[in-house]
This record gives sequence, structure tokens and C-alpha cells, in this order.
Amino acid sequence: MAQAYMTETGSGGQGPDRREPRLRRLLDGWRGDRGIWRRGLILAAIALLLALVMLTHAQIPNRIGNLGSLTETFLPWLGVFIPVLLVLAFVRKSASALIAVVLTGAVWLNLFGGLLTDKTGAGGDLTVATHNVNADNPDPSGTARDVAASGADVLALEELTASAVPVYEKALAPTYKYHSVQGTVGLWSKYPLSAARPVDIKLGWTRAMRATVTAPAGRAAVYVAHLPSVRVKMKAGFTARQRDKSADALGEAIAGEPVQQVVLLGDLNGTMNDRALNAVTAQMRSTQGAAGTGFGFSWPASFPMARIDQIMVRDIEPVTSWTLPETGSDHLPVAARVQLDATAS
Repeated sequence: MAQAYMTETGSGGQGPDRREPRLRRLLDGWRGDRGIWRRGLILAAIALLLALVMLTHAQIPNRIGNLGSLTETFLPWLGVFIPVLLVLAFVRKSASALIAVVLTGAVWLNLFGGLLTDKTGAGGDLTVATHNVNADNPDPSGTARDVAASGADVLALEELTASAVPVYEKALAPTYKYHSVQGTVGLWSKYPLSAARPVDIKLGWTRAMRATVTAPAGRAAVYVAHLPSVRVKMKAGFTARQRDKSADALGEAIAGEPVQQVVLLGDLNGTMNDRALNAVTAQMRSTQGAAGTGFGFSWPASFPMARIDQIMVRDIEPVTSWTLPETGSDHLPVAARVQLDATAS
């Protein structure tokens, strides 16, 4: 029995030694394989095409079905194909495909790797939040309580219906002393609001507003906006003409804002990558990009795939940014904490 035990132990102890020859045999097999560069050329071409799309997305034309904006909306998701291509490159034992996939991975990391790091900070003196509450929300009162529990000092709501406004007003009254509703958007604040008014975003009805919030740490103009929805249709492609027109009007209004510090809260129906929002994004910073962790996807709530609900700032320092838990809406609420400058005009 003792001899048998020693034999079994000796055999098991050689486990690590067995793995090394296997790895060596794999590498030797690749080195000795004359077809290693010829195989997998189609895989390599697919990987390089993926990299080319990511590198040149700004040159993809919008003339046909707004293809450029559609690509930019879901651009980060192109990274999902990289691990699949990597596995296929190993299965095919293709050095050409492997190198192409590694290069594609490097392109993706260059574009989006910074979003994966934790950039959240401590401090800040104003917490803001925004939520598209969904016109068909079955529990507006519960949604109001959920977002108020986030601790936001300033809260923006979009897609308000006339029948639901009194419900939100009643539910939020204990937390927020000041509020203004303009059309289908509203702003609730713990601090005084002034100069609240609609903002014309070329729709014919009110889906945007601005107000000045006077907080202990300083004054800021807060814009709330709900840009028109976009649709993906087989024949028409990515239909976003009205949204693009409204984005230009919103950008023009913000550019002309006399208050130095500006916060934009709302459902823009577009991501920071979408060139159609350049009139807005070119003059503001995303709190998620500057002080968040991850992509902060907010829609659809059941399986978030894009961040179309935005918090952006001008001449204000983002401290931290995050996504709030799901409510009765098809969007997730998003929040941020920022640092105001009391000396700003």
C-alpha cells in the first residue's frame, strides 16, 4: 500500500511539469506551421474593418439613414466582437488574425479604456439628478420618492404628463421647496429658483426649460431638455432629423446663456459620441466621462445599452457621477455631484 501511495503521489507531483511541455508543444507547433500567416485572413480582415469603423466613425456619412449617428450611438458595443474574434484566431491558429485582433483591441481601449477606470472623487457641494419618468409610468408617486431618496439637491424630470404633474408635485413637496414645470419637463430644487422659462427647441411645444439655481456654494443656470425621440426603421434608417434640429437650437440657447456656470440635465436621445449633438457637447463636459466609473448606460432600463440621459456642465467641476436604481420608467435615473465656484458670475 505504501509503495502504491508513493507512486500515486509522484505521478501527481508531475502535473505542473506536464503543462509546460504542452505549452511548449503548442508554441513549437505554431512556429513550425507554414500556414500560420495564410490562415484566418478573413478573420483578420473582419478585425481590421472593425478597427477602421472605430477609428473613422466620424467620417461615416449621415446622408443615408443617418448611418454615422447610428454607429456612434452604439460604438462601444463593437468591443463585444473582439473576444469572439480572439478565440477564433486561436482556434484557427492564425497569427495574422491574432495580430489584427490585438490591434483592434488597442483601438477600442484607446477610445473607451478611460471610461473603465474609477474617476470618482470626494467632496462637491451640489448634487443633481435627472430622470425621464416615462409618460406611461404606472407608479409616478413611487418613482418620485425613489429619485428624491437619491439626495439630489436639484432634480429634473422629463416626459411629464398633465395628469401626472400633480402627483409628482405632491410626492416631491416634502423634499423640494422650489419647483417649476414648463410643458413636459420640470425642475425641483432645495434652493431658490429664479428666471424659470421655456426654451424653444423648434418643436412647436415645450420640452425644454431653464432656471437659475442659487445655492449656498454659488449660482448656476440649469437647463432641462427632452430632445425628440429617434427611430431605427428598415427603409428610413436612423430617423433623427427633428432631434438634430432641436439639438442645434438647444446648443444655441446654452451658448447665449449669460450665467457663467451651466448644468444641462435631460434625455437627449443621443450619446456623447453622436456627432448630431455637437452643438451641445462641444461646449460642455459629461459628468460621467469626467468623474464616473464605466459607461453609465441608462436606456433601456431592463438592459441598458446606451447613455442617452445626460448630465453636462460648463465652468463647473464634476466630482462624481453615477446611475441610480431602476424605477417604474423605461429609463434609469442618473445623478452627479459637482463643485460650484462661488466667485463665478
